[in-house]
Formats: sequence, C-alpha cells, structure tokens
Amino acid sequence: MDPVGFTFGDSRELNETLIALVRAGTKTATCGALRDFDEGEEMPVVGRRDIALDWDGKPALLIETTEVTTLPFSEVPQDFALAEGEGCFDDWRQAHIAFFTRNGGYDPDMLLVCERFRLVEVLR
Repeated sequence: MDPVGFTFGDSRELNETLIALVRAGTKTATCGALRDFDEGEEMPVVGRRDIALDWDGKPALLIETTEVTTLPFSEVPQDFALAEGEGCFDDWRQAHIAFFTRNGGYDPDMLLVCERFRLVEVLR
C-alpha cells in the first residue's frame, strides 16, 4: 500500500499548527466529514501509511493509521477529541463546528470518520 498524501487543516496557519502538534506527540488523532470521502477522498485504513503535507505540498510527516471509526459529531467521545491535541473538549467542539461550517456545512448528526494514528517519521 503506497502512502497517500494529505493536508491537515484548511489554511496555512492551521496546517502548521496541526503538523507541529503531531511532531510534538500531542496530536494522535484526526477526523473528517464522511461526505468528503464520498467525494473522492480515500477512506483511512488501519495499517495504511500516509504522508502529511505542509501547506506548500511538501512531505512533512509519515503517519500510520491505527484505528478508524465512523460516528455522528454529537457522539465523538472526549478521549478522541483530546487525542486530536487541540485543547479541551469544548475547544475541540467549537473549532470543529467552525471548520465544518467553512467546509460544506455543520450538523450535530453529521457522520465523522475518526482516525487514530501514530507518527512513524518526521520528514522535514
């Protein structure tokens, strides 16, 4: 299975922040709207390795998926939100509501693909 390239976040600032959190070992999870996977983005698969790209499209990190679950936004457990490394549970909720609102719409019942991963290698 060849690594798939992807970009964390929807802005340079958010991308840099999230890559730094992964490098520091703080971020070990991520999520995306299931609808985005319906539109061509590849679903994560346990054991697959992916390359997190910086905002300029250069490889920054190699990660390996360790768990994938799909559940409604309103049912994301606190331990998963905290594993995203972006603050307390309330901060995670507010940031993700804003992110999904900017990127296709938010609904508390929207399905999320929740992925846990491990950092394999820092590429740059």
